[in-house]
Amino acid sequence: MAKHAALLVNLGSPDSTSVPDVRRYLDEFLSDDRVIDKPKPIQQFVLKAFILPKRPKASAHAYSSIWTPEGSPLIVTSKALQRLVQEQSDIPVALAMRYGKPSIPDVITQLKAAGVEELFLIPLYPHYAMSSYETVVVRVMEVVAQLAPQMHVLTLQPFYNDPLYIEALYQSAKPDLDAGFDHLLFSYHGIPVRHLGKADSSKAHCGVVPNCCTTPSATHATCYKAQCTQTTIEFIKRAGVPDGKWSISFQSRLGREPWLEPYTDATLVKLGAKGIKRLLVMTPAFVSDCLETLEEIAVVGREGFEKAGGGHFKHIPCLNEHPLWIKFVADRIRDWQAGLQVKQPVPAVI
Repeated sequence: MAKHAALLVNLGSPDSTSVPDVRRYLDEFLSDDRVIDKPKPIQQFVLKAFILPKRPKASAHAYSSIWTPEGSPLIVTSKALQRLVQEQSDIPVALAMRYGKPSIPDVITQLKAAGVEELFLIPLYPHYAMSSYETVVVRVMEVVAQLAPQMHVLTLQPFYNDPLYIEALYQSAKPDLDAGFDHLLFSYHGIPVRHLGKADSSKAHCGVVPNCCTTPSATHATCYKAQCTQTTIEFIKRAGVPDGKWSISFQSRLGREPWLEPYTDATLVKLGAKGIKRLLVMTPAFVSDCLETLEEIAVVGREGFEKAGGGHFKHIPCLNEHPLWIKFVADRIRDWQAGLQVKQPVPAVI
């Protein structure tokens, strides 16, 4: 019987908060053709001429504000996730990062040496986007084809509306919800608007059909905005959040082209100016707290909200090491194993 393993893949992080390490990380990250999807000469010109000369210093300062004694919060939390899922699994559970270390090639090489032939890939992204979920899947398949062509890979599909994922989100937020709030903001990572059009293979739904995000369509399988909308709808149904007490926004935009709106930073200022006294902010696109949640939301976002006149601000932590999140990942691995067992040849009766 083929040897089995699961592979968790998250975004990644610089090796340290030094400017050179941050520059190397950003160079790898932003050179991904699914992140800055411009022709390579244009992509590299923008990166080398405009982004890398200044952004690494500012990013290094931001990383320094959230760094822990053990290192990057995202790496630390991802390793904890790996360990806790491993405790509930009877097959090896490996961890790699799309950018930085541990790298996908290094981990695939280790799995190959261990004799793994059946691999279950779990991108740690609930929603499909070319710059997150898709780039992980494509990179893993490229590396496997090059280094371990005998390895068969099956990938967990985006789990944005999986009932156990929604329940994990709800239970992680329940203590803050029960404490009372005036408004609940769902802040998702932004993407360029044109990425929605690229992901719509029909070219006849996204932005064409009225209320396209809530009108059923096969194109939703690769539509980031529709999936974010569905996560929000399922959550507010489960939590019983009344209409008028919640909204959606998008953060972390890069460059001058249109990104998904409304923008989180502007939304926080508007909510503060409206005199919201108790604001809760959730970031469901992230399963691990990282720079975009711990610094961009919990620090910079809070400052914008409070300066505009807002009251109490609370960022609800990501799923991180929540028991239901661990159970979700472990359960999906067991489901995959059960499927493999069904596919095993039935021994002949003699």
